[in-house]
Amino acid sequence: MLLSKGFEIEMYTGTPEGEIVGLSDRIVRDLNGFVREPDARNVEYTTAPYCGYDRLLCALLRPRKQLRDYLQNQGNYTLIPGSTLSLSGSDRFVRSDPQNPYHSYIEQTYHTKVVTASVHINLGISDPELLMRACRLVRVEAPLYLALSASSPFIDGKATGYHSSRWAVFPKTPEIVPLFDSHQHFIDWTEDQLALGTMQNVRHLWSAVRPNGDRRPYCLNRLELRICDLIDDPIALLAVTAFIEARLLQLLADPTLDPLQQSQLTPEELVTLSDRNEMAAAQNSLDATLHHWRDNQPIQARDWIQALLREVVPTAKAYGFSCFLSPVQKILREGNTAQQWLGLCHQGLTPEQILQQGIQRTADREYDLEDKLCEPIAA
Repeated sequence: MLLSKGFEIEMYTGTPEGEIVGLSDRIVRDLNGFVREPDARNVEYTTAPYCGYDRLLCALLRPRKQLRDYLQNQGNYTLIPGSTLSLSGSDRFVRSDPQNPYHSYIEQTYHTKVVTASVHINLGISDPELLMRACRLVRVEAPLYLALSASSPFIDGKATGYHSSRWAVFPKTPEIVPLFDSHQHFIDWTEDQLALGTMQNVRHLWSAVRPNGDRRPYCLNRLELRICDLIDDPIALLAVTAFIEARLLQLLADPTLDPLQQSQLTPEELVTLSDRNEMAAAQNSLDATLHHWRDNQPIQARDWIQALLREVVPTAKAYGFSCFLSPVQKILREGNTAQQWLGLCHQGLTPEQILQQGIQRTADREYDLEDKLCEPIAA
């Protein structure tokens, strides 16, 4: 049986010219299903968990179409791709809820380092020990998913030198997060962090991947991958999700894929390696030189992804969703969003022109997918 899957999508709102404008207070007031972030310039919606990819696609598209129509009526506003304040605005924080003390802590502690847009991919695993095993594997391979999703090469109208400027600056919290060897380890560690004040609450665990559930850290039911930049193409997002799901199904069938069993490195060395790989992927994404968690040997991100794809295709075929993997090859062939945008920079386009093209292309694609694919399913 396929795993249940759901998404938390954060997106910027603004003008067709690329100016990011804080509208979340209006959106949350007038539309159901949207929630505010600490900064008003982005807004989040969450999809219900589904196992089937066709239902997931429409769950992604329909709220976004509703939001687009609403923004248009509010004054020709739109949704803006990318995961950072690409053209301007990183010098200020625009509070969405000035009375919220947790938001005050975030603004004072992190400022605009947290004013980013991304996608969090959730996959359901109800057994807490299996979930911890899955988190361990995804933690050491998370840089690969960042490499596929990188979409934030600009801040304030300038190329930063990173493909994922978002993950380069985002304040991973707490600074050191171990590989949890059991559910009890996760419970004990979380309670310690809350007592020490390194976490303000159970949600204040900002790492590449984390166990999630209705009553953390005690009642858990899903893995949440948090490292990905915003993947604005829904088909590409489903492809990355299918890649992760196939890898997890492979792990569930073969527990020896656990890094604690297969790596030559200690758990502490695995954490250090993974953190370094994340930063390498943030800088050069698919072209990054990473180090494999099995033996610490160097390997290019795109080569590692290709090897894993070959490995997981039989699993995806057995479960009937291998067709959803094919767009991963397209990303490897044509580059992720950041690489495409930087390529346009080299051709002479400005970040403003690139973002404006991206805004129109993203809107056109979503309306086209909605018209072609979602209505028959709804009927």
